[in-house]
Amino acid sequence: MKYIFQTTTILAITGIFLFSGCATENYSPDADLSSKADSVSYSIGYLQGSGMAQEGLTDIDMKNFVAGFQKALAEEDPEMEMAAMQQTIQSYMMEVQQRQEMERSEQAEGQRAEGQAFLEENAEKDDVMVTESGLQYRVVEEGTGERPAATDEVEVHYRGTLITGEEFDSSYSRDQTATFPLNRVIPGWTEGLQLMREGATYEFFIPSELAYGTNPPPGSIILPGSVLIFEVELIDIKEE
Repeated sequence: MKYIFQTTTILAITGIFLFSGCATENYSPDADLSSKADSVSYSIGYLQGSGMAQEGLTDIDMKNFVAGFQKALAEEDPEMEMAAMQQTIQSYMMEVQQRQEMERSEQAEGQRAEGQAFLEENAEKDDVMVTESGLQYRVVEEGTGERPAATDEVEVHYRGTLITGEEFDSSYSRDQTATFPLNRVIPGWTEGLQLMREGATYEFFIPSELAYGTNPPPGSIILPGSVLIFEVELIDIKEE
């Protein structure tokens, strides 16, 4: 987790008050966008708040936040020693991180149970193969080209969905193929694409531990512990 009071963060928050010139007693959550400075102030504030929310910093007391901020702008002595403030922030960030890890773990338990039931049922299908690692795959169309090695760079088209059928990513929807080194993606992809030949299309059913585990991409609809389904078309193996 990033330390919240990096230089860029301080500058962004400073901009809110420098542009708006608001005082603590005049603080209001209602926006006034009547001037360019107002709009800039609101934009910086919203984006900064959004970033803090993504970090899980949603229980900041605004009254004390503004009081501390204005005292710093006035170059007045703080109510706490600097070392104490730094220790307080570090302790708080550790608590936030622990809380988030606990929440992810609880979410993952439920998702793993659902995913395991899905995989067990899916494995019974005649056209689904299961590897030693637990990766499941189905051949949609076989290819005739070479198979990639883990160190190769590949070009693919793909579509990713949850076991509910909800799509979370697709190169088809962007109408643009994706190219990447095969050893820099989730383990299920690294293993699965090495089974394919150029020109093939496979469907992969990837257990959580071969996907993102308890740490899905920020902002994604993927929950911790999710089984992922990918339909992948191997277009080309890039030569070095």
